[in-house]
Amino acid sequence: MKNSERPIGIFDSGLGGLTVFKELRSLLPGEDLVYFGDTARVPYGTKSAEAVLSFSKEITSFLLGKKIKFLIVACNTASSLALEEIRKLSPVPVMGVIQPGAEAALKAVSAGGRVLVTGTSATVNSRAYSRALAGAGRGIKVTEKACPLFVPLVEEGWCSKPAAALTAREYLAPFRGKADVLILGCTHYPLLKKVIARVMGPRTKIVDSARAAAVSARNELAGLGLLNRARRGRSEFIVSDAPDRFSELAFKLLKIRTGRVAVKRF
Repeated sequence: MKNSERPIGIFDSGLGGLTVFKELRSLLPGEDLVYFGDTARVPYGTKSAEAVLSFSKEITSFLLGKKIKFLIVACNTASSLALEEIRKLSPVPVMGVIQPGAEAALKAVSAGGRVLVTGTSATVNSRAYSRALAGAGRGIKVTEKACPLFVPLVEEGWCSKPAAALTAREYLAPFRGKADVLILGCTHYPLLKKVIARVMGPRTKIVDSARAAAVSARNELAGLGLLNRARRGRSEFIVSDAPDRFSELAFKLLKIRTGRVAVKRF
């Protein structure tokens, strides 16, 4: 098998990385994609850095065993805490979601503008987005806000329920009118994009890190000469627990038909 014909590996703490999967499938229909959701240990955002690093290494080793050509860490928490260690472990290129999200925000905001980063507690505490945005040297004013209840709301399939709107208002109402750009700094959060946008108001641009990551992955694969020109790629889904629930929510929230979902427990 040619390197270009090997699959792309994607992993997340649970469902959220399916937002990256869906964008990537749309952009690269010929690619074989292997998705791993760590549903037994979700959410990562409340775990210690040591735990997230350990989980990420286990999953990376598992996906490397699938003979992947490229790995996308479709989890902001793992990207902020474990990316460099994953790269040391991996013989194939590894991409996180922090840098693509930050770059998309920089394109959407003028010099000296105000950026609000929403994410898990672990991502916010890592200050990974602040460092990425400050690196551009454009005087961007960055505020980071942890929204830890967003992930469980998504994993429960409650994106359209009153509880989601109430939670979004509690977290974000104080920032209405005070941010030019809001970064959805967790791949679960695009599933709450409409709710978040209503709270923030029409003057705040919403940057979807999942879309930005998919575009960045396509560009990187093209640059490496690893794009698969097949007409239609295959999709494989693996979780660490509750495959039926994962399949049900994948269709309910994203209209993704997973077919049979395999289980891999660590």
